[in-house]
Amino acid sequence: MEKSKSERAYRRATSVMPGGVNSPVRAFKAVGGTPFFADHGQGAYLYDIDGNRYVDYLLSWGPLMWGHANEQIVAAVTKMAARGTSFGVPTELETEMAETVIEIMPSIEKVRMVNSGTEATMSALRVARAYTQRALIVKLEGCYHGHPDALLVKAGSGVATFGLPDSPGVPSDVAKTTLTVPYNDISALEELFAKRGQDIAALIMEPVAGNMGCVLPQAGYLAAARRITQEHGSLLIFDEVMTGFRVSLGGAQEKYGVVPDMTTLGKVIGGGLPVGAYGGRAEIMDFVAPSGPVYQAGTLSGNPLAMAAGLTSLRMLKQATQEGLYERLDAYGKRIAEAFVALGGAHGVNTYAHAVGGMFGLFFHDGPVENYQDASECDAKAYGAFFHAMLENGVSLAPSQLEAGFLSAVHQEAELELTLRAMERAFESLH
Repeated sequence: MEKSKSERAYRRATSVMPGGVNSPVRAFKAVGGTPFFADHGQGAYLYDIDGNRYVDYLLSWGPLMWGHANEQIVAAVTKMAARGTSFGVPTELETEMAETVIEIMPSIEKVRMVNSGTEATMSALRVARAYTQRALIVKLEGCYHGHPDALLVKAGSGVATFGLPDSPGVPSDVAKTTLTVPYNDISALEELFAKRGQDIAALIMEPVAGNMGCVLPQAGYLAAARRITQEHGSLLIFDEVMTGFRVSLGGAQEKYGVVPDMTTLGKVIGGGLPVGAYGGRAEIMDFVAPSGPVYQAGTLSGNPLAMAAGLTSLRMLKQATQEGLYERLDAYGKRIAEAFVALGGAHGVNTYAHAVGGMFGLFFHDGPVENYQDASECDAKAYGAFFHAMLENGVSLAPSQLEAGFLSAVHQEAELELTLRAMERAFESLH
């Protein structure tokens, strides 16, 4: 496989950007080697500057539910760009987006648009503290909620990849406001809230963890989180930046039937453009300025290009839901997961996998992966070798075992067959 152009591009990038990238995991440190540089994407495929083609399961880390360069989304953005790219005053598109999100998401009665998932989680926590008049936040080990100071405590994803469970630059006094417990551990939640519940403003959690690989909630776990927070007068915040509109149209809260007080969104809601949002019960969201005292603002929040792309994507998803889209994604992901485990067994390699909706996680581990401790024990070297073998065979996965894989509506049987053949060859090379 030709890589010379990407190698030259990376050398050039490292001279002007930290690590040569604008987001750490892109540097391939978790899997080794040099990152390939994208040239363009079309449908389920990504093409690099050396001319290589890959079936893409990264999908810009999740937002591309309609694959690359979808004609309807491109047309909507092009039409809007011709009218203006940003105005700094309200547009009807923002209202239409809010109405659409409220219609789809069970927990949201009012919503505020922002520019990233990080902004969404940071703002939601500020509102939760104001609403409850409490200071402490609880998060789950291995769940990543962007990079606000208070949330870079036992975070997964890129933070774990780089061995920084607590990032330098985060004041210890800030870190002390965040308490952590293991994911999928009801007893640990009950014990913590019994001790500190009167001081806890909110529990923020990925209902399906996507930043320690894709890890599913055990039966009853989300319902227990709902019960415990209600008993102690704390808010439950679902970080559905990854899972919103992806594991089902109404996110994990719809799929698992557990409604939080607040929800943070991103990725799919922008149709491939930078965007985020946070919302919840009206009485909580009315604390946000200018309705209430909690200040949060953004010059480009509700940007018309992102609204045009996101609205188009969400309308298409509403229609596709009626046509069985999420059932098809479920089946596709499970076939990948089952093949990964079966091939591992056939070649004497310890493997485990999860899949739900448009997400999946592939682990080199000798048993179930149910929390961050399990994920951190997985064989990173084996995954790195597998990742590069898959690239050589035309399949692009996440460049870290601690990241989820994603599916789109345009991945079809042909892409699945190509992927399964690549997987067979990859395990043969590992063996």
